[in-house]
Amino acid sequence: MTTLKSRLHDDLTAAIKARDELRSSTLRLTLSAIAYEETAGKTARELSDDEVMKVITREAKKRREAADAFEKGGRAEQAERERAEGEVLAEYLPKQLSDEELSTLVAEAVAEARAGGAEGPKAMGAIMKIVNPKVAGRADGSRVAAEVKRLLAG
Repeated sequence: MTTLKSRLHDDLTAAIKARDELRSSTLRLTLSAIAYEETAGKTARELSDDEVMKVITREAKKRREAADAFEKGGRAEQAERERAEGEVLAEYLPKQLSDEELSTLVAEAVAEARAGGAEGPKAMGAIMKIVNPKVAGRADGSRVAAEVKRLLAG
């Protein structure tokens, strides 16, 4: 078992013993998503820590989107619950980049892509290929794309 997955299991056990319903249900759902990912496809396999991190990131994004949808639908209690679940999952994710750090990384990628001959809006794909490995889970893809567009436009 990977270290991150075993940490999730240990934290789930502790949450159950502490009768922390929010934390235990969130970790159960996340471990369920990890188990599903491990058995999806033709053969079952053990996920690496990076793959487990991607599953946790995807689950956290689902919580953010659900909270926004509940908020728009006038269901504040459910939105608050989704945000709280997202905060539990955030403890297992790497620290998010600040706007300044993200801007610096994207600016470097833009300069690198321009040195390679990519210009204008068509350079977006090349820049995203350069910047995504550097960001790797520390910023939402939509934030990265928005920053790339902003720098290409100006």
